[in-house]
Amino acid sequence: MKYQALLVLVFAMSQFGALAQEETADTKWHFLAEPYLMFPSMNGESGIRELPPINVDANSSDIFNSLDFGIMVNFEATTDRWALGSDFVYTKLTQDVESSALINSGEIELKQMIWELSGLYRLLPFLETGIGFRLNDISMAANINRNIVGGGSSQLVSAENSEFWIDPVLIAQFSKSLNDTWQLKLRGDVGGFGIGSDFTWQLQASAGYRFSKLFQTTLGYRIIGMDYDQGSGSSRFRYDLNTSGPLIKLGFNF
Repeated sequence: MKYQALLVLVFAMSQFGALAQEETADTKWHFLAEPYLMFPSMNGESGIRELPPINVDANSSDIFNSLDFGIMVNFEATTDRWALGSDFVYTKLTQDVESSALINSGEIELKQMIWELSGLYRLLPFLETGIGFRLNDISMAANINRNIVGGGSSQLVSAENSEFWIDPVLIAQFSKSLNDTWQLKLRGDVGGFGIGSDFTWQLQASAGYRFSKLFQTTLGYRIIGMDYDQGSGSSRFRYDLNTSGPLIKLGFNF
């Protein structure tokens, strides 16, 4: 299944390339590289193998205290008509688990890579639409003190699992430039459709200021949700989380 998904992705991106080559020879491409930082909150539910579901409710302070490593980089190549994008996020977190009727205490380690590739076409001066693919590679390892029902004691259980999947997404982006220095954007997408996630969605709003031909900075807010549930027993993997928060980007134009 993983290799079939990769073949679909390679074919789709080759079509993006073919469409982009339809531009005239004198079309000028503009490139933007943006390392960025997000201050996220996470809430929802996760689960692996036979362990009871784990409730996740962490604010940005909790996440930064749990952060072992992270990198976030956005890249765009644009013309007057086309916009090709790459948004890469990798984080490694170690988080204490909230206690519940089934769980006494525990710890979960989360390694998450989300890489989105997209192609947009400008339909109107303020509207771009297109498709994208989000590659998700997520692994979870948990050490849980599980309550024994009626026993008044707990049992230490350890488990780990990982999943790779690709979500196709439909994208719409509204943008407005003010005086060649301010750039306002509102971007939304929906996808998954049972091909990867049961459902995934994202919403971003941002305002950017360009200081010079080279440098710009952007402030915004982002929320992304994924509902992925596959397998049962020892192969079970559940990831039903919303991640949201403000972000700041430092952009380099060339």
